[in-house]
Amino acid sequence: MSDPGSQIPYWDTAAATKTFTHPLHLPWLAGLSRHAAILDYGCGYGRTMGDLEQHGFDNLTGTDTSPAMIKRAQHLHPRLHFAVLDNPPMWPSPRAEFDAVLLFAVLTCVPADEAQHRLIAELNRILKPGGILYVSDLLLQDDERNRRRYDRYGVFETDDGAVCRHHSRERLTSLLSGFETITSRTIVVPTMNGHASVGIQILARKPSRSPLDV
Repeated sequence: MSDPGSQIPYWDTAAATKTFTHPLHLPWLAGLSRHAAILDYGCGYGRTMGDLEQHGFDNLTGTDTSPAMIKRAQHLHPRLHFAVLDNPPMWPSPRAEFDAVLLFAVLTCVPADEAQHRLIAELNRILKPGGILYVSDLLLQDDERNRRRYDRYGVFETDDGAVCRHHSRERLTSLLSGFETITSRTIVVPTMNGHASVGIQILARKPSRSPLDV
């Protein structure tokens, strides 16, 4: 799969049934104003957006490539702003407008190296200088079931047809090399198909002058 939009039919079908579980670690957002412009890129049905709203954040945008996910999000959170991303990974605004971008369990859905780099470059573009990127994703797993299904890059197909990728820490470090890593933490989360998996959350900052801008 080469881009975030290539699995839209899968996610449209899954929209009504999947539950996403990556936790929002609110202390990482403590330095943001409650009026900070926050984008949840790959927001799914808006679960994390709802958490942010409950904690007083009021300038929230959620976007996803799946129209069915956005429809569910709008139903669950009618006061929040959601949009279908028609041309992934591009955001329509020509300027850097967000103070923070959340990327929760999105890289796992974008298996190809080139597509991942395009996505991170786009998020760098739309982040304000000094803005934060909060990534939550899954690491390579050590259990036999996962080792058996991985290709050499950690790409695999789920039993219900999604093409996904788990990452080494080194891969994520390389992918985010244009950002300044602030902190990270290891988590354990249920996957969307109910398997306990080890994940990682990374809080990074866009420098005032980013290498990705050169």
